[in-house]
Amino acid sequence: MTAESTTEAPTPAPQPAVSDVERAIEAILMVADEPQSLVHLATAVGHPVPAVRQSIERLVADYDGEAGGVRRGFELREVGGGWRIYVRPEHDIVVRDFVLTQSPTRLSQAALETLAVIAYKQPISRGAIASIRAVNVDSVVRTLLSRGLITEAFTDSETGAIHYETTPLLLTQLGVNSIDDLPHISPLLDDGSAGFDEQR
Repeated sequence: MTAESTTEAPTPAPQPAVSDVERAIEAILMVADEPQSLVHLATAVGHPVPAVRQSIERLVADYDGEAGGVRRGFELREVGGGWRIYVRPEHDIVVRDFVLTQSPTRLSQAALETLAVIAYKQPISRGAIASIRAVNVDSVVRTLLSRGLITEAFTDSETGAIHYETTPLLLTQLGVNSIDDLPHISPLLDDGSAGFDEQR
């Protein structure tokens, strides 16, 4: 028996389980309402920031259809210092039409109250809305977004908080030409002298 025949092939070095990290990040981003920073994601999945950054880059490439893959109808976009999944702009119309035709038209009392806060205080962040209503408004904001009644106005560059404003669709639904045509809120308040507390 020769030395060559007795020599075993070297065992391949184990590959890092990056796919598990990427799938975990993907799962978090699917339910996140706000852009998630690399530090926040790294803390959530228990991996160092450089590894999370590489995983984000691979997810972006995957969704964009690089290396012969399928280009998805959504994308992973960096906004306000964080990452979030968005519908690609070319699909905005079809998604909006689907939501408007498939979703029931009646809004809950919570949704109506949240919509009123946004209409009178826009642009306003979700945190400020929650402060005014004294309840969690995450699901209600998602509902209003899906109905096309509100939209993202901008993202605060320092805090990453998204600020919301109403859309032309709301004006159409209300039968007014401008937000300025909404009734004044002061007469409806207890003291009759002020609107909502100043919250942004």
